[in-house]
Parts: sequence; structure tokens; C-alpha cells
Amino acid sequence: MKIFKRIFIIVLVLVALVAAGGFAFYKANTNALKSINNTQKSVSSKIENGKPFSVLLLGADTGADGRVDHGNSDTIMVLSVNPKTKKVLMYSVPRDTMAEMVGDSPKNVQKINSAYAIGSNKMAKDSVSALLNVPIDYTVTINMKALEKTVDFVDGVDITSNMKVSYDGITIPKGKHHLNGKKALTYARMRYQDPRGDYGRQLRQQQVLQAVVKKLKSPKYLAQMPKLIKTVGPEVITDMTDNEMNLLPIKYHSVGNNFESKQIKEKTAWINGSSYQVAPTASLQKASDTLRKSLELSPKTVNNTETKLNKYNKEFFSDPDNTDYDDRGLNTTYYTDNTY
Repeated sequence: MKIFKRIFIIVLVLVALVAAGGFAFYKANTNALKSINNTQKSVSSKIENGKPFSVLLLGADTGADGRVDHGNSDTIMVLSVNPKTKKVLMYSVPRDTMAEMVGDSPKNVQKINSAYAIGSNKMAKDSVSALLNVPIDYTVTINMKALEKTVDFVDGVDITSNMKVSYDGITIPKGKHHLNGKKALTYARMRYQDPRGDYGRQLRQQQVLQAVVKKLKSPKYLAQMPKLIKTVGPEVITDMTDNEMNLLPIKYHSVGNNFESKQIKEKTAWINGSSYQVAPTASLQKASDTLRKSLELSPKTVNNTETKLNKYNKEFFSDPDNTDYDDRGLNTTYYTDNTY
């Protein structure tokens, strides 16, 4: 499969800009942020009140590489930002995670990355929120062009690769390298050569993400931040209002120096002839507890369609070699080469 769509520009908009920008570039960034598409409005008031908030980050396929026209979200991260602890938590959700398409009718489960294709940002937001039992305050969606532009803006990033990465005619050998935008995109998008599969790709995404953040904080690039925002703004869709984006450098200027990256550990299952990742209930609960704590919310038992299906599949989880998962008739999707 040839798709990869990144979310890294969100660091610029939500974290790097906030952490590094502060008040000095407030007016310049205010004008630049107008280039971002924020026609959809969130009903959250977290940013206005300076509270911990969560963002669903989607890297969306917009029809490239033979995919469906609207595209799937093949990078999915939940980001929590806490101004009190000055901590940013990034939780990656595997694109092939089996999940209910919240809001679709009749009720069904598919791969979580299909939610964006079916119901755009709203269904993706509702589906991820229900999966993890965590409120999602905002969404940000970008396409693949943003990563390449951002890495080139910071004159490349230094990456240490623990394996040889080859994709789209570009090869990055094992070891330390300075990557330009095109090579960084290759490094982050390759999936099938990695023995860790999508988990390995998630780690490389986070690796590039943090390398970009580190460089964006330097005065050299900070001074040019408005230029970058104008360049990549058209690639971004968010439900944050103009006022909320303007308030970020004021109310969250101390956030961004403490990053923590996590993944949801899952098990491979074959459903309707296609490979899925199924999250054990314990993994969903752990992710929920961690995210809720970072948002200063009390723990809450995850009780959703996924956990209910898991109860019917005790043998699937107890046997490491078992790949048969009973979806109780909720999955009627058969993926083709262009959609799986």
C-alpha cells in the first residue's frame, strides 16, 4: 500500500508555536494563522479558559496513490496539552484498529482510519473519542505536503535509523543521517519493510515530529514562523476558531518542553479477508487512564462496542497464534487493494 499522510504541522500550530513563540511573535503569527482553514467550529471552551485540552491529529489521504477520493486518515494521534504540568502527551492509534464508526448507520465496525472517509472530521473525532473513552476537544487534519515543507523550512532534521528504509525510490541506510523534507517523508511513511509494521512507522513518525519541534524552537526559525504558517496553512483543516489559535501563545506559552509518546498495543486479526489490529480491553483502559489523567479527568471504565466484542473473543486473546476474531456480524466491509 502506498499511502502516507502526516500530521506534523500540528506541532507548529499547537505546540512549537506555543512553546517557542510566546508573546514576541504574537501579532505576526495572528496574521499568518488566517491562512489555515478553520471553517468548522468546535464547541469546546478549553483554550479560552486556559485548561488542559485534547486534539485529534489526522494525516489524511486526499485521493493520492489510487485511494478513494475523500481519503482515509492513515496517521491518527491524540494529543493532550496541559499548561499546569507543562507536558504534551502524544498517543498513536494504529490505522488498522478495529473500531465502531460512530454516527454511521447501521451500526458497524471497520478500520479506524475509515471514519474520516465516511464522516470526515466529525466521525473520526467521535469514533476515536468512543474508542478511548476520552473527550476530544479539537481536530486538526493535514495532507502529506505539510511534512516535506516543514522539514525543508528547518533545513532538514537529524535522524538515527535503526534499520534500512527504502520507499518510492529513496533509500536511507541504517545509522545517523541529515534528512531533507523528501527523505524525511520517505523515512516516516515506509511501513511494510519494518518488522514492527505500523507500530514501527508510528515510532518513526514521532521521531521526526520531535526533531522538527526541536529545531522550530531555535530563534533562527522562530523568527520566520509566520512565513511557514502561511506556506502550510492551506494544507491544514481545523475546528479551532481564530480566537482560539490566537490565544495559544498567550495561555500555553510554557508548554512544549516535555514530550511523551505512547502507542496502543494491539493484536492482529483477520476479518473479512483483511488484516486488522484489535485492541485488548486492558490496552484501551490503559490508554484511556493515561490520557484522562493528563487532561485532569478522573479514570472511567471503558465500556464500548470494542470492549463488548472483546468479551466474546477470550480465545482470540488467550492464544497467541489465533487470528480469528468474531465481530458478531458488525463488520460487513471487504477491502480492496485500493482501500486496505
